[in-house]
Amino acid sequence: MPVTDFEPIYLDHAATAPVDPRVALLMYACLQDSTLQGNPASVHAPGRAAAARVELARAQVARLVGALPESIVFTSGATESVNLAILGAARAGGAKFRHIVTARTEHRSALGACRQLEREGFTVSWLAPGADGRVDPAQVADSLRPDTALVSLMHANNETGVLNDIDAIGRSCRERGLVFHVDAAQSAGKLPIDVDGCGATLLSFCAHKLGGPKGVGALYVRRQPRPALQPLIFGGGQEGGLRAGSLPTHQLAGFGAACELALASLPAEAVRIRALRERLWAGLQGAAPLWRNGAAEPSVPGILNVRFPGIEGESLLLALDGRVAASSGSACNSAAAEPSYVLRALGLSDLAAQASLRLSLGRGTTEDEIDRAAELIANSVRRLRAALPLGAIETIA
Repeated sequence: MPVTDFEPIYLDHAATAPVDPRVALLMYACLQDSTLQGNPASVHAPGRAAAARVELARAQVARLVGALPESIVFTSGATESVNLAILGAARAGGAKFRHIVTARTEHRSALGACRQLEREGFTVSWLAPGADGRVDPAQVADSLRPDTALVSLMHANNETGVLNDIDAIGRSCRERGLVFHVDAAQSAGKLPIDVDGCGATLLSFCAHKLGGPKGVGALYVRRQPRPALQPLIFGGGQEGGLRAGSLPTHQLAGFGAACELALASLPAEAVRIRALRERLWAGLQGAAPLWRNGAAEPSVPGILNVRFPGIEGESLLLALDGRVAASSGSACNSAAAEPSYVLRALGLSDLAAQASLRLSLGRGTTEDEIDRAAELIANSVRRLRAALPLGAIETIA
């Protein structure tokens, strides 16, 4: 997008949420505090002070998902957490358990990990969602086999916001004693999560989706019974031997603060953001015809994926000229010049997937921004359509 002399309306929280100013101040204070400059793994006083700050953050992060602090393993972000969960659990399963269950609409970090396991000789069942974007729990149950090592599914899809029924899927896994990994990167801090209640064995999430810093994440690992996991990174044996490397005290302090702030604002913030999302959807009706990709409910509050027939999402972003910061798909897929694989898995054609825009809201989003964004987008769609040849809209449903 071109450089502008105004601040765009930020509707790309699903890619990354702006760092909360309170989190930034805390991180800066940690960097300035001379007593926190030691390595948290060191036994001297500065190291012990840093370790205490890390453990406070671990407790804050654990509370967000209803977990015990000792069940949280810190990582460099959700991608590493997902890889540790999938690769670590599958490789630790032994020769008798070589089957994985996942969905075609998972995040690229999960898809990549599962494809790597296929190269290592594992069999992967790639489940297709319904047209509403949800994976049917009965479909998951039917796909389980005696040699299944792991089920790995998203809670909230990162492009459509649609929620999977992780409680029902978790029950199926628990009844069979299977490892169940939940990718909660888009739902942690946005919806209440109880790791015990949903039956998750492993649950991955990160800081930068909820107002914390980039570069830090977490993997919840159930304590009893504890799943077998093989580490991906080797070194000093930090994080219970599951993730080697010196812990970044200031980043973890920021992660903990972001989790605490998110938890304190639930559920009121979820209600507010869901209302703003529906206000945006109503405001976009001036750009009809348009369609919503994926089910309106159940969904995470802040994601709206809209299809504007006849208009490429990238062309619409260019027409907005930097006035609205949004995405034509997952940020992790933006470098690829291809339609969204998530939307195609829902049955959309390549042209229909390319005609879509993901708008995602967050803590800082206001009613005024929503109204202005809806007007800007609707006006841009109408302007672009005016230049189309007769009948062009009907070719893209």
